[in-house]
Amino acid sequence: MRKRLIALALLAGPGLALAAAPAVAEAKPERVLVCDGNVKKKATKGTVIGAVAGGVLGNVVAGHGAKTEGALIGAGVGAVAGHQIAKKRAKRNCHYVYR
Repeated sequence: MRKRLIALALLAGPGLALAAAPAVAEAKPERVLVCDGNVKKKATKGTVIGAVAGGVLGNVVAGHGAKTEGALIGAGVGAVAGHQIAKKRAKRNCHYVYR
């Protein structure tokens, strides 16, 4: 009888440890990025401003017969650049918090 209890304890011990492992992993704090302003709104605003500025600059720089193509390419490049610049500037007011 005593041998059966010892065998049961030896087999049940690792099973309980495996069952408790997910509970310990869930208690780990999560790292969250918190920003003081609306980053999406500022990035969208940068995209629009960059597209307009790039379109105007592309139209001015393009050759005589390619004004439309220059404006479209300039608008695309300006939109991407404006978005990235505005997003980077907006994230200056961000910090990480552990929850």
